[in-house]
Order: sequence, then C-alpha cells, then structure tokens
Amino acid sequence: MKIADTSAQDVVLEKGPKRKPWLMGAGALAAVLLVIWAVPAVQRWAGSSVTVPLERLRLATAEMDDLVRDVSVQGRVVAAVAPTLFAPAEGIITLQVEAGAEVHEGQVLALLESPELQNRLDQEQSTLDSLDVELDRQRIEAKQQALDNQRQVDQARVTLTAAEREFRRAQSASDIEAISQVDFERARDDLATAQLSHKHATEDAALDDERLAFELQTRELQLNRQALLVQDLQRQVTELEMKSPVNGIVGNLLVDQKATVGRNQAVMAVVDLTAFEVEAQVPESYADDLGIGMPSEVLVGNRPFAGTLVSVSPEVVDNQVTTRVRFEGDMPPGLRQNQRLTTRILMETRENVLTLPRGQFLDTGGGRVAYVLGEDGVARRRAIEVGARSLASVEITAGIQAGERVVVSSIDGFRGADTVRVTN
Repeated sequence: MKIADTSAQDVVLEKGPKRKPWLMGAGALAAVLLVIWAVPAVQRWAGSSVTVPLERLRLATAEMDDLVRDVSVQGRVVAAVAPTLFAPAEGIITLQVEAGAEVHEGQVLALLESPELQNRLDQEQSTLDSLDVELDRQRIEAKQQALDNQRQVDQARVTLTAAEREFRRAQSASDIEAISQVDFERARDDLATAQLSHKHATEDAALDDERLAFELQTRELQLNRQALLVQDLQRQVTELEMKSPVNGIVGNLLVDQKATVGRNQAVMAVVDLTAFEVEAQVPESYADDLGIGMPSEVLVGNRPFAGTLVSVSPEVVDNQVTTRVRFEGDMPPGLRQNQRLTTRILMETRENVLTLPRGQFLDTGGGRVAYVLGEDGVARRRAIEVGARSLASVEITAGIQAGERVVVSSIDGFRGADTVRVTN
C-alpha cells in the first residue's frame, strides 16, 4: 500500500533579482527617524493624564502694558442743585407757578401774605423816623449849648482883660504913691478872680462839649440800631415774594394754593437742569480704595464723558457705598433725572506691568495657579502671584513671563494635573 506524501503541494520558487544595498539603508534610516519623532510624542502623551481640545480653551498672551484699576457700576442721574424753598414767615401763600413749569432765576414763584410781619415793619419804621427827628433835635441843642459855653468863655475873657488893665493902672499909681495900698491889693485880687473865672469857664465849656458829643453819639447809635432792625424786617417782607434761586423747573409742590403755612415750612422744590451729577452705588469691597477727586467716566449712549468723584458716603448700606460723580466740562445733552447710566471710576494706574485679560482661571485657580501652553501643545501648571485687578485685566507679579500663552478660561477640566495635553 502506497502512502501519499506532500510532494503534490510543493511549488518550486524561482530565484528573484538581488536587492540593492542602498535601498535597504534608506529604509533603515526612515525607520530610525520615525522612532525619533514618535518617542517624544508618545512620552508627552503618556505624561499627560488629561487631554483637552483647543476649541474649548481661551488663550491669551502675557504682555507688558498699563493697568488701570477701576470699578464699573450703574448710576442714576440726580440734580446737583435742587434747592427747596421754605416759607420765611407764617401766613397765607399764593402759588404763582405749577409743578413742572420752567422758571428762571429771580422769577417770583409764590407770594406770602403776613399782616403781622408787615405791621412790625411799620412800627419799627415809625420808631426809626422818631429817632431820626430826635437826633436832629439833639444836634440843634448841642449847637445851642456850644454857643452858650462860648459866650461865657468870651465874657470871662473880657472881664479878665479889664482886670489886667485895672491892675496895671493901680500898679503904676502905687509906684508914685497916688493910691493907697488897700486899693492896689483890691485891684490885684480882682485880677486873680478874673483869671480864675476865665479858667473855669474854658474848662467847663470843654467838658460840656464832650458831654454833648457823647449824647449825640448815643443818639446816633440808637438810630443805627433801629435802622438795622428795620432793614432786617424789610428783608423779611421782601422775602415774602419767594423767588427761584436757579434756572430750572418746578419740582413737587408741597403745599396747596391759598393754604396757611408756618414759618420754615417747605413749600416747593426747584430742579436745576443745567447741573447734573451721577449717584452710583459701589460695592463695599471697593470702599477703602475710593477717594474724592478720582477721575471717572460716564457712558451716555456710546460716548464717554469725563467726570470727577466728588463725594463718598461715610456709611455702608446694604453692602454698598453711595458715591457722586460730577461732570467735567460741558454737560451731556438730553439728560433726565433718574436716568440710568454706566459709571466707571478710575482708582489707580500702574504703568508697564505684566498683564493678562481677566478670565475664569482666576476664580477656578484661586488666583494662585495658571496653565502655560508650550510650543509642544502641552499646558503646564504654574504657581503665580496676582497683583492689581481691573475690569478687563489683571497684573501678574510672578510665575509668568512676557510673551507666554496662558489659558485664561476655566481650568476646572484640568483636574489639577501638572500637564495637560491640548489637542487640535
């Protein structure tokens, strides 16, 4: 019995052409280059435990720039000047305007009838006229008394002259013993009496003149005091015509027509339409950084207008601080009271610092961590230090160099990995 073998399945192969040595070398070189390129990529892939697509990230380049610390809030337009008129006295009021009416400075807005005040003015004016007449009478009496004093002085001087003449005659006669010694001594005594009378008359006249001047001055002071009293009452009567202190419109009327009002009772408010300010509520966290005089910007429509921070409330209400911004230069046209406007307060300017756009990486990384994307497509974790912050930018003080690309979007998806593979 013949056993079948596999000889029927065998095929004779023909000898092929001999391979060229240079072709084999080129293949080996290509294989080596492929290994050199693939090994780092495989290592990076293996070292990155997290992979994130590039389109899910927002990148920014760290740049040297000026950083402006600011705060942007919503404010409302308020009148910088909105005086309230108060009744200067008790009386019946007659309104001359209605609420919302346009008025100009000095225009009479209301009339107040106060018979009591008018009566007081008339009484004090009468007293003033009486004092004026009394002062004129005092001047006449002073002149008359001065004439009497001068007459007495003149008479004493005439008597003194006559006594001097008689004494000279008696002395001449006594020298030739033509009169007795008694007559000579009588003439000398008469001279002494005349001298004494002239001296006293002169001094009495001087004292009387001082007294008259003092009494006249007293009358003048009384007249001046009364004139001031009348002037003040006249001012109060004039103020019964309540006039507008500014150009603007009449606000709320706080009393009714022909109502009886008391002294210092509010009557109406006048709003000055030419002077507006912006009242803004700023979060409490910025309160310590605010200061009067800081430059500001108010956005009216799409146009910014320069302003200045003029007041900061000393108290915090509902975690907010009330501030006021005054426009610099021309007022924006078309403003209305209580209009809502965006207000930007510039608190500080830092020049030539390393900045990045603000992003969610600050919140998700706690302001201490950032990821820097390298040329190899791997984002590496960095410890950073953050300085001043503005609405649009943040200052980086350590951890990042200028020109590096940083992930500024949320880094929650990185799960805290040291390296993250970013794929296209």
